[in-house]
Amino acid sequence: MLTILGNLIAKKHILILGYGREGRSTLHRVLQAGGFASVTVADQSSVVPEDPNVQVLSGVSYMDTLDQYDLVFKSPGIVLPKNPTQYTCTFTSQMEVFFLACRDRIIGITGTKGKSTVTTLLYHILKENKRDVVLAGNIGIPAFDILEKIGPDTRIVCELSCHQLEYLNLSPHLAVLLNLHEEHLDHYGTMERYIRAKQQIYLHQKPEDKLICELSVLPRKGTCRSHIYTVSDRFSTADVVLSGTKIRFEQGDYRIPVQKIRLLGHHNHIDIAFCYAICHMLGLSDAEFDQALRTYQPLPHRLSLIGEKKGVRYYDDSISTICDTTIQALKSVPNVGTVLIGGMDRGIEYGELIEFLSENQVPHIILMADTGKRIYHEILTNYPDFSGPERLILVDTLEEAVRQAERITAPGTACILSPAAASYGFFKNFEERGDAFAKLVFSH
Repeated sequence: MLTILGNLIAKKHILILGYGREGRSTLHRVLQAGGFASVTVADQSSVVPEDPNVQVLSGVSYMDTLDQYDLVFKSPGIVLPKNPTQYTCTFTSQMEVFFLACRDRIIGITGTKGKSTVTTLLYHILKENKRDVVLAGNIGIPAFDILEKIGPDTRIVCELSCHQLEYLNLSPHLAVLLNLHEEHLDHYGTMERYIRAKQQIYLHQKPEDKLICELSVLPRKGTCRSHIYTVSDRFSTADVVLSGTKIRFEQGDYRIPVQKIRLLGHHNHIDIAFCYAICHMLGLSDAEFDQALRTYQPLPHRLSLIGEKKGVRYYDDSISTICDTTIQALKSVPNVGTVLIGGMDRGIEYGELIEFLSENQVPHIILMADTGKRIYHEILTNYPDFSGPERLILVDTLEEAVRQAERITAPGTACILSPAAASYGFFKNFEERGDAFAKLVFSH
């Protein structure tokens, strides 16, 4: 890896754009490889690199001089002021260099929802069965941080966000595309651009590679050169079929032990079906898969039961940032009394969720923040037949929402935080939002 990196940066003026966890990881390896002409770190915030010889650009103009550098390592999520083709510098990323060295051993996983669950579940099952495997990517582990853990036969389970994929010119040997929903439109502007970023997971694959994808996101003919396996819970013609709790793939016929696992809801059963197919391809038996699945601990903030208070069960589904995840939460949790919806407005359409809420008849719908207000006014303006508008309660903040929920949620029912909206502008991330929810519920 360091040889590839060293050849890439040799005698060049290097800029590391973004100095978060990945940027710091990149700088560490660039300094370790050496041979560059110069190295600079650029970040909107004031930063202090580990080496005093590293130059620093900070403040609002930190991206004004990109063309003064030969090679720019762009951190995921940073939005360039111009199209990358309009610059004379060359853009790359830590993930692209990692793929140059390890592509053939990477299981790359993306999708609007479920990618963290599938990534950690797959890693857990392989690890429990003594396979040589490491975890990396958008799960919070920069790829450059695990180099010493990678041996000649190590498989790499790698979660890939749209931001990591956007400028990637390589695809993993085994690619997983779980689903596609409206998301990140504040960044991409159009659904087409967002989808294009996600499609990088397979657009550069080779004929000997494999893609596992949900049937509804099947690549257009001629856009994917690899062998495609489809997954569906509706069509028996798919390669991997989830029917109720039974998964069929090739010679396997496995039933999910729903009473023995901690993953709640049908959407998680689909995630399990993806993992089952991958593990089947890697030679695991049904018994090996089943035993490891039963010991998997779900990630926090993903439809997690966080406790009970005064007879009300409280669920944290703060990860929910789209309509479908809130719909799945309401379908998965028994006897819901109250749902808390709303957050930052990213411009997605809420018609699907509004129609479901009209039919679902959850007794109390607390709408908060920007999207909560938008949904409230859309219902009153555009949905005259909405069933039970008296169920709608409009508040400004999460704290107000929790206090309202405490007053109106009946004992024996559940209260779910499932915002169907981003947390930014109100919280640092969905984790902070979920932690705040739990603290508000149980702090008094």
